[in-house]
Amino acid sequence: MKVADLMTKNVRSCAPTCTLNDAAREMWENDCGVVPVVDAGRTVVGMITDRDICMAAYTRGRPLGEIPVDQVMARKLLTCRPDTALTQAEETMRTAQIRRMPVTDERGALVGLISLNDIARAATTRNGRTAKSSGPNPETVLRTLAGIGERRIPRA
Repeated sequence: MKVADLMTKNVRSCAPTCTLNDAAREMWENDCGVVPVVDAGRTVVGMITDRDICMAAYTRGRPLGEIPVDQVMARKLLTCRPDTALTQAEETMRTAQIRRMPVTDERGALVGLISLNDIARAATTRNGRTAKSSGPNPETVLRTLAGIGERRIPRA
């Protein structure tokens, strides 16, 4: 199975110059918790999450409409291609502890987004039974979820 089989294709995005208010509106109106940040050529240059917005609001004490996305977005990105094996994408997500990954074409332009939720939904049918053997392995999905949530840096 390939990433293209499960990825969300119509992904909403924003520009680095957008404000956090703009990004939050995209998330609210499209029921999502992440928005890829793209330049004029649709090349992915960052990612912004609802948590990033919340923490910026808390730590900066400024209205969201005054804070540009590029001041808060994650710049260190891992991406995959539509033809990437789903098992490889899942391993990347587990190792890097990320729940979502932009899917790009050969130029780096955004073509989709793959999430742990996409993979988990494909691992089960609507009635909760294990999906066909061609789909993601439920045990692997569980290991990926556990790996993403594993604490790697001790908290004080």
